[in-house]
Amino acid sequence: MVATLLTIMVVLLLLNFPMMIPLMAAPLIVLFMYFPNLDPMILMQQFSTGIEPYVLLAVPLFIFAADIMTTGKTSNRLLDFIGSFIGHVRGGYAVTTAAACTLFGAISGSTQATVVAIGKPMRERLLKIGYKDPTAIALIINSSDVALLVPPSIGMIIYGLVSGTSVGDLFIAGIIPGIIVFLSFAIYSVIYAKTKDIPLANKASWSERLKMTRKALLPLGFPIIIIGGIYTGIFSPTEAAGMSVLYAFILEVVIYRSIHLKELPKIARSTGLVTSAVFVLVAGGQAFTWVISFARIPQMITETVLGTNPSAVYVLLMVTIFFFIGCMFVDPIVVILVLTPIFYPAAMNAGIDPVHLGVVITFQAALGSATPPFGVDIFTASAVFNKPYLEVIKGTPPYIIMLVAISILLIFFEELSLILL
Repeated sequence: MVATLLTIMVVLLLLNFPMMIPLMAAPLIVLFMYFPNLDPMILMQQFSTGIEPYVLLAVPLFIFAADIMTTGKTSNRLLDFIGSFIGHVRGGYAVTTAAACTLFGAISGSTQATVVAIGKPMRERLLKIGYKDPTAIALIINSSDVALLVPPSIGMIIYGLVSGTSVGDLFIAGIIPGIIVFLSFAIYSVIYAKTKDIPLANKASWSERLKMTRKALLPLGFPIIIIGGIYTGIFSPTEAAGMSVLYAFILEVVIYRSIHLKELPKIARSTGLVTSAVFVLVAGGQAFTWVISFARIPQMITETVLGTNPSAVYVLLMVTIFFFIGCMFVDPIVVILVLTPIFYPAAMNAGIDPVHLGVVITFQAALGSATPPFGVDIFTASAVFNKPYLEVIKGTPPYIIMLVAISILLIFFEELSLILL
């Protein structure tokens, strides 16, 4: 049965069908082949059940807020603010890139939105300072992966939906790992700049810094609203998403006037297209989860891979390996939808905290998003910067090594995930 399921999915993918087709077709075919007496309407009900949870409302709202800010001036204001303070030090603009990606990730929750919003203006600045293009692009796509770790991570929303874990707790738990990633990239950037003798940028005066700070104050309100509101209990994640849309509208349309009202329908259509793709995947993932659970496939796989009574560390190692490899080839949302139901029961039996498991899983989703051969951010960067695949991935190995090292830390030190809860 497992072989049939995997064969159908692989064949459909090789025939160049979009991922949503194998995700929905494979369980449907398996259901007809192995359980012909079951009413197929059960599967149809699962499709609709998958997109019913209230928490999913946060997804289109966060995407809409990110689209508004990407179209407006938020990213440039953040870049100017950070660059005015550290742009002149050795490696300062690389650190600025990592910091800006972290901040914008805390606004958008999307790695691809961060690549677009921060990558376009920052790549030009890095090249002007003296960085080579593969180095600049690798820094951008890997720093953008922090968006999957810090609130409002869309990956964490999907994991929370599949596992029943509190999305608010997941958001808070991702903050420390996200900061660790940023600090690792910042330290590496300084060392790299000194080793390669990257030229220094002009130092901003204190009057210029004050000016940039004033311009950035309102955009910096986004993470305060999202993280502060959820942490203090003022907002649920979904309510925080609604507030982020309102705040983005006020900033870009009313205050900065960088977006005209007539542009909003076009932005909303873009959000609708992305949201529809996400929701179809979620619906298909729910049906897939129901079929494999009904067929006891998770138990068969975990017994084969994990054995009986595996330790918590061994389970987390297997989760790390499977999710990392999966996200190298398939969109992280799909991997979370497919693999979480398989490994979640074994993780709970091993005594792993579900929030810690969620951080480990989303970290692998972040790592896989920028890892060859098919990390989604690689192709986003290739399209945005109009660069060939090989040039985009040329500078990624040092960042992959750092992220793998942090993955190992997360496995052995769950306090890194749970300390703020």
